[in-house]
Amino acid sequence: MTHKRKLYYMLHSGKNSKMKFFAKAYLQQCIPSWLTRRMLQSKLRKLEKRSDREYIMQRVGYYCKLSPDLNYDKEAFRQQSFSIAEQPVIHPKAYYFDAMAPARYFDPHARWILKPGDVSDLQALPTILKSRPIGDNNQCSILLKLNQVRHFLFVDDHKPWREKRDVAIFRGDVGNPKDGNVKPNRMVFMNRWFGHPMIDAASIDSIDDHPEWQKEKMTIGEHLDYKFVMSLEGNDVASNLKWVMSSNSIAVTPRLTCETWFMEGTLIPNYHYIEVKSDFSDLEERLQYFISHPDEAEAIIQHAHEYVAQFQDKKREELISLLVLKKYFEITNSAL
Repeated sequence: MTHKRKLYYMLHSGKNSKMKFFAKAYLQQCIPSWLTRRMLQSKLRKLEKRSDREYIMQRVGYYCKLSPDLNYDKEAFRQQSFSIAEQPVIHPKAYYFDAMAPARYFDPHARWILKPGDVSDLQALPTILKSRPIGDNNQCSILLKLNQVRHFLFVDDHKPWREKRDVAIFRGDVGNPKDGNVKPNRMVFMNRWFGHPMIDAASIDSIDDHPEWQKEKMTIGEHLDYKFVMSLEGNDVASNLKWVMSSNSIAVTPRLTCETWFMEGTLIPNYHYIEVKSDFSDLEERLQYFISHPDEAEAIIQHAHEYVAQFQDKKREELISLLVLKKYFEITNSAL
């Protein structure tokens, strides 16, 4: 990437500002914990006055599937957990700050296991994390809205779908086999579709075996010139899925396997996004279909916007976070 392009991307990437995020996070750390603890019950009482109480509790139950009779090694939990007061700073720090934002309202002696990073495997002990496998056996994987500066980004797209290019765009990290960091589904996609006129596909990093795959990063605004945006899972979820679904473009992906606070497991294929086969063999056919059926394409966009809207009430999002931790602490700490 040239210096001129790097500067342009830095100024126009369209991503959340990490500087603002960390400035706010450090300021929150200055608020005395005794003060935030006194505010907890007042915040929780707001649930009873809300007309969407049932919806809120459904989401709490979705994120935290723990039950008092869940069988796990409680002694191992006691040994591996930290109290809120003793929680070490984890890296990346965004995970730490996002977790501590709701945790600071609770008893500092309450214990938890907080795991940062991209998590795509099941947990043996009740663990707070950003992502988990989709399914019915993930009761020990409790979701919080972690690393939201990277993952929770929505856009205001004014360009109608019909005025966009009849092309699917992909820019992402494919992984380099020689580094042992391959994202298999993205490698399958690139091998099959790189160079196709309907699919503008490229890796943002160099790959020894395929130097021709590498191209410069594109801003979010530049992505929005395309009717379709490939939203391919990497280590866990695709980080672009949320902003794509808030735009007037359509996310295209095989069946999802991981989920975050965005509840990807509740998304409906070909209703909220366009689903393709895991080997991407039907990709061109699916794109051509929706290009020929613009009303159906615009219906998917409308459904995606409706889905995204549920995450844009900041007060409700905070309340749900507090209720998730309340349930987690009540169940896990009662046995200690």
